[in-house]
Amino acid sequence: MAAIFTECRRVLEPDGIMTLMFTHKATGAWDALTKGLMEAGFVITASWPINTEAEGSLHIKDKSAANSTIFLICRPRTERVEGDDALYWEDLEPKVRAAVRSRIKDFQDAGMRGVDLYLSCFGPALEEFSRHWPVRRGTPRPVPEAKRRQRQAELFEDDWDPYLATPEDALDAARREVKRWRMESLTHMQRQVELDPLTEWFVLAWDAFQAPQFPYDEGLRLARVVGLDMDRDVIGRVAEKKTSNVILWDSAMRAAKGALGPPDGSRGWIDAIHHAAHTGRTRTLQAAQELLERSGVAQEPLLLSALEAVLEVLPPSRAFTGFDPADAVLPSASDFEVLENLRRLAFADRVDKPTQLALWQEDNA
Repeated sequence: MAAIFTECRRVLEPDGIMTLMFTHKATGAWDALTKGLMEAGFVITASWPINTEAEGSLHIKDKSAANSTIFLICRPRTERVEGDDALYWEDLEPKVRAAVRSRIKDFQDAGMRGVDLYLSCFGPALEEFSRHWPVRRGTPRPVPEAKRRQRQAELFEDDWDPYLATPEDALDAARREVKRWRMESLTHMQRQVELDPLTEWFVLAWDAFQAPQFPYDEGLRLARVVGLDMDRDVIGRVAEKKTSNVILWDSAMRAAKGALGPPDGSRGWIDAIHHAAHTGRTRTLQAAQELLERSGVAQEPLLLSALEAVLEVLPPSRAFTGFDPADAVLPSASDFEVLENLRRLAFADRVDKPTQLALWQEDNA
């Protein structure tokens, strides 16, 4: 790609513009693309997400696919101007996060959801990063595990520089900012709370991919955003790895696998919620309510925030929408059904109706 972009830069007029269309969920693809652009002498000056995929497209149907393409507006790089001095990554990262934060709401208001919202925010992050490239670090990055295990040139170049900031750093910063924004949106009750990492990962995975199956590498990056070790903290607890994908578990699967933690939320609020969901599915709603009360968490604000967030991202069941959430009934829709009924029974005065359900009922009234 660098060679192609170099030729584009050669034939482009000094005041010319190159518009590039690109979409890919993998951060590594964006990292390679941006490196190629910057090494060829381009700077990204604007970016716009455009919805380019029909909702019913067969190649994205029922998959955690992106519906949008990001248009990157690229111009030939000029000499640095006054006030555009080189920055260390530690100084530039807050600027990258601010650039993302300034546009998230606009993207969301324009209809960007799930993985598309993350992709939309890659543009502003790369705009800010490319303006200051090359960027150095004040402290070295940790040596990647893969480099420790294998030092082959096909994985890492021999001149790997731990002090060099990469576009992937900017993309990780963008993910963290979107994560903060989405968690604020999903827990909109009048209290400032921060959920435990495992519950955040579970909520954000459903929110981003809107499907129970998605690429392992993307789940791994999401785990890093919330501070989890994917293989130790996620796989075998709330999900499983199958080939190159991750499959999220519902409460029944977690119970069958013996993967449910204590119902008091001491290992994560998603444990308490899944205990309640499984009890409601196999016994009664009253039994689920009593379980939370016996565990001493029924009045816990963090549990209520976790319940609110989970109800915002799980697929609603036929009981509330009149149709199945997919060609085959998703097991997690049964969790939604029992948890929404539990909310109505025990927490209606403290947890609002899920926004997604209210909007659906409004649209279909």
